[in-house]
Amino acid sequence: MNKTPLPRQFALDLSHTPPASLNNYLPGKDLALVDALRKSISRWQDPEHNHNTNALDQRWIYWWGPQGSGRSHLLKAISNAAADLGLAYFSLTPNEPISWVNLEEKIVGLSQDTRPSVITVDDVDQLDDRQVAALFRILNSVQASQEIYIFMAGSAAPNHLHLREDLRTRLGWGLIFQTQLLNDDEKIQALETAARDRGLMLSPEVLPWLLNRFYRDMPNLMALLDALDAYSLETKRAVTLPLVRELLQSGKNTA
Repeated sequence: MNKTPLPRQFALDLSHTPPASLNNYLPGKDLALVDALRKSISRWQDPEHNHNTNALDQRWIYWWGPQGSGRSHLLKAISNAAADLGLAYFSLTPNEPISWVNLEEKIVGLSQDTRPSVITVDDVDQLDDRQVAALFRILNSVQASQEIYIFMAGSAAPNHLHLREDLRTRLGWGLIFQTQLLNDDEKIQALETAARDRGLMLSPEVLPWLLNRFYRDMPNLMALLDALDAYSLETKRAVTLPLVRELLQSGKNTA
């Protein structure tokens, strides 16, 4: 099936998309995971939360699933929630070695803090040996603290990751969830919700056509939705199939 490439101009619209949050995530089969994350955020919002309820499985969550299943969106949503509440947070990925150094330097201070602090780690399965060693030490510090929350995501369940055995074991100390890809009906539901949030009216045939002709992953579909919103306002026309084809064609011509 011929998939229309993403026109270059759409990349500009990515910077204007709403920031990742739990509210703009369609959970599909991930309701239990989203509920656990909402409970974590609720604890941060309550300065009088009881330390005795901060068991490790309430501060330590790992989830895994295929690419495009929302793994990174949820980590970004957690980081954004921490930032909105003014909490210290660290977002670690395999491609950001400086952040790992900074966090290891600050972890002792974080463990003594009376306010919650948040660590997210994406693509755990892609960590190099040095980062694996750093994460091992970080997890030991999180275990010894009552106020550090850590959220991690990877491509496979802990026991199937090609990592050190002691790290794989530790990944399973908290809660573990599997993220699921949305089916086509769920993607359409998510896009319809996003369109309503933008006050955008779509002809019924638009979304099924996009799923057959355009990218099927949600970030690109959401980017296209934002581009359609802007183009509809600019041309003062409803979002119909001819308008979609026109925008895609103009993007190809300018790319």
